[in-house]
Amino acid sequence: MDRLLVIWIASLAQESPDGSTLRDYLALLDALSVLCPFTEPVRLGLFVLPVRGPSRFFGGEEAVLEAVRQTVRDVVGEEPLLGVADGLFCSELAARAGVVVGVGLTERFRRAQPLDVLGRKDLATTCRRLGLHTVGAFADLEPARVAERFNTHATQLHRVARGELSELAGQRDARLAARLRQLRGADDVHDEQIGFFGQRGAGDDRAQAAAHRVRRRLGLDAVVVAALCGGRGPQDRATLVPWGSPESVARDDAPWPGQLHAPSPATTLVHPVAIELRDAADQPVRMGSRGFLSAAPTTLLLSRYARRDVVWHAGPWPSVERWWAVQRRRAHLQLVLATGEAVLLVAESSRWWLVGIYD
Repeated sequence: MDRLLVIWIASLAQESPDGSTLRDYLALLDALSVLCPFTEPVRLGLFVLPVRGPSRFFGGEEAVLEAVRQTVRDVVGEEPLLGVADGLFCSELAARAGVVVGVGLTERFRRAQPLDVLGRKDLATTCRRLGLHTVGAFADLEPARVAERFNTHATQLHRVARGELSELAGQRDARLAARLRQLRGADDVHDEQIGFFGQRGAGDDRAQAAAHRVRRRLGLDAVVVAALCGGRGPQDRATLVPWGSPESVARDDAPWPGQLHAPSPATTLVHPVAIELRDAADQPVRMGSRGFLSAAPTTLLLSRYARRDVVWHAGPWPSVERWWAVQRRRAHLQLVLATGEAVLLVAESSRWWLVGIYD
């Protein structure tokens, strides 16, 4: 029977309405998997990993326990309960008691437990009436006698008490792994970038753990990721959402007439930069009321001392939005500069604005 380390974190045992408990659980699972790739989720608040391999790497069980404690402190800021024993049933009991059962002593530890640890009050009550008060006393009953007096489930518990089974039925949450995959986005293979051989690297796990620590210390909005939404211009479609937010199941299938088509700029600016466009006579290039340029642009001015020559332009593409409320008139213009840069401009409120940069 494998010698297992069980990690119990009370604050992650109860699921929160906003889903933060599950996100914290996943972040901690990723961090623990860096220490031991064979870390498994058991239930909310509970993790298990084989201790033999990590002990050889870290130099003993105590070193593994300290590494696990530090990881839990870094990710969730809490002191965990740790337990080591043979099999999941006994190692969870050891974790709740905060003890490390010595090698070869698991059977003695299991037999000394009260009958309540088997999770059946009716079984414990009946056994007490028979003068049986510990798991060991129940284990000493003949299997045939247990089958005569109790139901099938009790016979399974008897096998656990005897050490023939290493865990209780239902001790693991069968749905938890699927929920974690869904939260990670693994159900959609197009949403997750994986390694050359299809694996997630340790660097990905460390990055997730680091992002979680930053968010925990600075707030939910401290770490954001890019997401696409509906809109006509790239600056409308690119938005930032808090890391770990659940993906919306709604799809934006609106036609968005007047939408600027591909290619889209690789970088869109959260705060557009005011610039000037000049023609060959060094006069400002303006947008007319009919959607035409006053002249072909030849120079882009980022500031008084930063000038870029324009070698090609496309557009403009005017659009009128929100006619039913505060009307918004604007036009997009693409430029290629002599330096090789390609940019996206918007004419709005009688000004030119830099809103995107192409690769």
